[in-house]
Parts: sequence; structure tokens; C-alpha cells
Amino acid sequence: MVIKQYDTVLLKDGREAAVVEKWDENHFLVDVGSSPKDWDTIDVTIDDIERVITET
Repeated sequence: MVIKQYDTVLLKDGREAAVVEKWDENHFLVDVGSSPKDWDTIDVTIDDIERVITET
């Protein structure tokens, strides 16, 4: 699975996330939440990602 910055991904816990930073092929910084009011920025690894929903 190839993940790029700004892709939207589905995490294995069911949340959708926007990739805001790609540090390498296995480590990412993503925003989760439904709007800017409840966004949370978290670190994830490739193992936390189920699939890419929307590619940039």
C-alpha cells in the first residue's frame, strides 16, 4: 500500500484520517475528526491503516 501526503485513509479502528505529514513509508502524522472543532492530530504507522480512501 502506497500512502501519500494529503491522502484520506481508513484506520483499523474505523476512523477516517487525513495524512498531513509522511515521515517515511511506515510513519505518518494524521488528522482525525469530523471538523476543525474536534480534529485530533496523531501519529500512526502503516500497521494502523486499513486502506486508502481518497488519493491525492
